[in-house]
Amino acid sequence: MQPPAGRKSAREEILDAHSAYLDAMLEGDTEALDDMLDDDFTLSHMTGYEQPKAEWLAQMRDGRFVYHTIDASNTTLDIQGDTARLVIRTVTDATVYGTRANWRLQLAADYTRRGDAWATLRTVATTW
Repeated sequence: MQPPAGRKSAREEILDAHSAYLDAMLEGDTEALDDMLDDDFTLSHMTGYEQPKAEWLAQMRDGRFVYHTIDASNTTLDIQGDTARLVIRTVTDATVYGTRANWRLQLAADYTRRGDAWATLRTVATTW
């Protein structure tokens, strides 16, 4: 089913939301991230640590997570009504706790529709 003329499809909305999420990470814009991430958002790191949103954003503000570039590829997206899962592979140039490296990450992000927008519920990062 096509969206009404002038309205984006759910796929386009989610891809735009994810692009904005990655842009906010690169800009260190924790206010934008706070707005687009669900209140109960968690980020599961490649170590397995499940970090609450408030802690991750605070650590970004403190310079413990600095994202320099994120090169994304191999995006898949499964939409089921008002929920979706986006999986993307990235090479992320980031400084994490003082160590800068190119991290080969696969990000699995769960989304839900909140009114007219898509909110990120959780992201799980693993290596590839």
